[in-house]
Amino acid sequence: MTASDSSFSREDVEIISRKSSHEGFLKVEIVQLRHRLFAGGWSADLQRELILKDRAIGVLLFDPWRDELVLVRQFRVGMVDEEQDPWLLELVAGMVGEGESDEAVAMREAIEEADCKPDRLISICDYYNSPGCSNEKIAVYCGRIDSQDAGGLGGLAEENEDIEIVVMSFDDAIAELNSGVINNAMTVIALQWLQLNKESVVDSWCGTES
Repeated sequence: MTASDSSFSREDVEIISRKSSHEGFLKVEIVQLRHRLFAGGWSADLQRELILKDRAIGVLLFDPWRDELVLVRQFRVGMVDEEQDPWLLELVAGMVGEGESDEAVAMREAIEEADCKPDRLISICDYYNSPGCSNEKIAVYCGRIDSQDAGGLGGLAEENEDIEIVVMSFDDAIAELNSGVINNAMTVIALQWLQLNKESVVDSWCGTES
């Protein structure tokens, strides 16, 4: 067994009951459960609050010819109690609707939020955003774009989106990451991935127009 292996499976969790406690933009369930222990036997009955969210997609929009990124800045209520202002630099992102593919969502959100149309996508990773209390799973991509005419404002008025489209050099984005200005998980993951893989991405995308 390697360090990444687990001796447990889904069969080692017993759901005793689950009931809805809130339904709005977020859905919350109260889950009663118990699970097997590393030392053997079973845990006591536990109560957990579980936030239910649909799968989400984030896309790092990258122009390999100009070495530029297109990010978006928008208000986030989760930051209202922080000293940092609650307008965050982020990837374009959105929720996956029933029957939608990742690629379709990536394209839709890039157009709606940043007025950009990626013509190539590379999968970066899938990750769980906060598995201690939520089932939210996020798929992150890097999308090839032409940033020449990017900028201005984006978002859908009917969804109360108020978005600033921000074009910045790769080096400036990494500087913002290293200084802590960019500090949300999805964007940190994507930028660090591009920092590690930029050479191969540029070689692949600039070596062909297909």
